[in-house]
Amino acid sequence: MIEYTISEILKLMETGKLTAKVLTKNYLKRISKIDKAGPKINSIIEINPDVLQIADVLDEERKNKKIRGPLHGIPVLIKDNISTSDKMMTTAGSLALDGYRATRDAFIVNKLREAGAIILGKTNLSEWANFRSTRSTSGWSSRGGQTLNPYVLDRNPCGSSSGSAVAVAANLCVGAIGTETDGSIICPSQINSIVGIKPSIGLVSRTGIIPISHNQDTAGPMARTVEDIATLLSVIVGADPEDPSTIMDNKEIPSDYTKFLVINGLREARIGVARNFFGRNEYVDQVIEKCIKKMKELGTTIIDPTDLTIVNDLQDPEYEVLLYDFKHDMNEFLKNNVPDDFPQTLNELIQYNNQNKDTIMPYFDQEIFKRAEEKGPLSSEEYKTALEKCQKLAREEGIDKVIQENQLDAIVAPSGGPAWFIDYINGDHSTGGSSSPSAVAGYPNITIPAGYVFGLPIGISFIGGLFQEPVLLKLAYAFEQASKVWQPPNYRKTLKI
Repeated sequence: MIEYTISEILKLMETGKLTAKVLTKNYLKRISKIDKAGPKINSIIEINPDVLQIADVLDEERKNKKIRGPLHGIPVLIKDNISTSDKMMTTAGSLALDGYRATRDAFIVNKLREAGAIILGKTNLSEWANFRSTRSTSGWSSRGGQTLNPYVLDRNPCGSSSGSAVAVAANLCVGAIGTETDGSIICPSQINSIVGIKPSIGLVSRTGIIPISHNQDTAGPMARTVEDIATLLSVIVGADPEDPSTIMDNKEIPSDYTKFLVINGLREARIGVARNFFGRNEYVDQVIEKCIKKMKELGTTIIDPTDLTIVNDLQDPEYEVLLYDFKHDMNEFLKNNVPDDFPQTLNELIQYNNQNKDTIMPYFDQEIFKRAEEKGPLSSEEYKTALEKCQKLAREEGIDKVIQENQLDAIVAPSGGPAWFIDYINGDHSTGGSSSPSAVAGYPNITIPAGYVFGLPIGISFIGGLFQEPVLLKLAYAFEQASKVWQPPNYRKTLKI
C-alpha cells in the first residue's frame, strides 16, 4: 500500500481516483494482515464498527460538493484514553474500564469529525498512560496486551502512545493522535521513526481525555511527515471553555500550520545544541552529529553547547507534582464522566486491581497508584512548592533562559536512544531522552527521523518556547526535506548484528 500524505490523498479524492470508502477498506485489510495476523504488531485495540458507513456518508458529501474540512475522508486512529461517543470503548487500556463507552466526544475528537476525519479506531497504549508502576513495560495494557515495534519485533515500541506510533509506522492509518505528559508522544514517535509533536499546554484541549496531570497533559498528532503533522495540528487546536488552559487572551492561534512549512526554513536560523543529552550512546551521538552538520550546510548558525542542565533537578519535583495531579485529576474524571458501576475514585481503581491481580497485574504492580493515593489536596504546601520549582526550573531558568541568552530559534537534542528489548521481568530500560524540559515547562517539542543505529530508529528533537510551534515546524520541515533519511519498517523478528 503506497504511503500517501494527506494532501496527496485529498488530490486523488478530488479527481475521483480514490474514495474514502476504498481507502478505509484498504486500511482495514492492512490492519487485518499486519496488526492482527502476522507479524501481529497489535497496535490497534478496537476498530470503529461504523467506519465504512461513515466513509460512505463522506463520499456522498464530496459528490455533492460539501467538504467538511481539511481531513474530509481521511482515516485517523486515536489513543484509547481519548473519549468517543460512538460504539467504541474508552479504557486507557485497563480492564477496570472495560465496557465503558463515553456519552460524548472529547473536544479534539469533535474537531476531527467536523474537519471530515474518519475515526478508524482506537490504539493500544501503555496502561493508564504509563502511570501505574515504576517497573512497567511500555506498550502493554491489560485490555490490549503488548504492542510490538515494527522495526524489530522483540524490541519495545516505547510509550505511552505506543499503538498510535506503531500504527503510523506500519501504514495502518494516515495519521494518529497520541497524548503526552512527559515523553509519551516524543519517545514512541522517535523509536518508530515517525514525526510527532507535543504541543504547548493551552493549544489543545484535554476535555474528554483520561488524565494524569492538568499541568503537563496534552494531545498531539503523530504521522509520517511534518506536513501531515501540521495539517492535523491545524484541526485539533482551539479554545475550549471546559479547559481553562486553552482560553488565551491576545494569543492568536494560526488557522493553518501548513503555511509555516518553508523549504529553506533552516537558512539563517539560530539553533542551540543541548549537549547534556549526548553521551549515552556513541552511535546515537554520531547520528545527531550528522544532523547538526546538515543544518550547518543549510545555512544554520549552530550555538554549541547550550545545555539544559536543569534536567536532574527537575526529576523529583516533577514526580511529586504528577502524583498530586494524578490523584486529583483522575478522581475528577471518574466522578464526572464514568458511570458508577465502574470505579469512581483512584482508591477504588486500586482495590479493583487488587481483586483482579492475575489479569491486570501479571507483570508489574501499581505502586505509583498507591503513592498518588497517599497524597493530599492541591492546596498542600508540598505540592505548591514542587510546582513552583518545576515551572521556575523548566521555564525561566531552563528553556527561556537558554533561548533568550543565545537568541535561538530552537534547541536540538537526541529524542532518545535505540529501542530496548521487551522485558516483563525488569520492565523498561531507559536509553536516554530529552522530553522532560519541554514537558514540565508546557512548551512544544517536535521529533523527526534522524537516522538508524543497526536498523533501529533514532529521532532528533526541536524544542522551542511557548506557542512557538510555527518556528519548530518550519525548522523540522526544512530538515526533513533536506535529509530524507526515513526508511519503512521490515518487521524483523530480532536484531542480528
